[in-house]
Amino acid sequence: MKRWLLCAALATGAAAVWSTHAAAQRRAPITVTRLYTGSDGMTHAEDMDVKLTPWGTLGGIERSDAIAVSGLQFERSSPARKNDWHTASKRQYVITLRGKGEIELAGGRKILLEPGRILLAEDTTGKGHLTRTVGGEDWIAVVVPKAGN
Repeated sequence: MKRWLLCAALATGAAAVWSTHAAAQRRAPITVTRLYTGSDGMTHAEDMDVKLTPWGTLGGIERSDAIAVSGLQFERSSPARKNDWHTASKRQYVITLRGKGEIELAGGRKILLEPGRILLAEDTTGKGHLTRTVGGEDWIAVVVPKAGN
């Protein structure tokens, strides 16, 4: 009986569904680097993987829960631009599209912001961080403030 069920499953494409599901589980995570102010008043960074769940009936698509945002802006920074110590003006996502930026924390740690990198700046108090454009081209990013700022 068990062999019959396995043959029926294979004949109906269940193996293809299982294979697609297994491949989806091996996908690289979507990572967000979060800046936050610690109890020491300094900016710290942590990487967080975005939780995704299958979406739709055709397979192959995963989505996160919705995140409430208040807008979207495009930002371009010229080469060699440097913003001295500052905190985030609001809780916001910064998603690099082209070029390179860099965040530097008080301890000297540098976080490279290259295309596809997602930063969540939530260090709205404390010492803050340095921001600079790296390389010889403009750094272009999408800035998406979180709702409730």
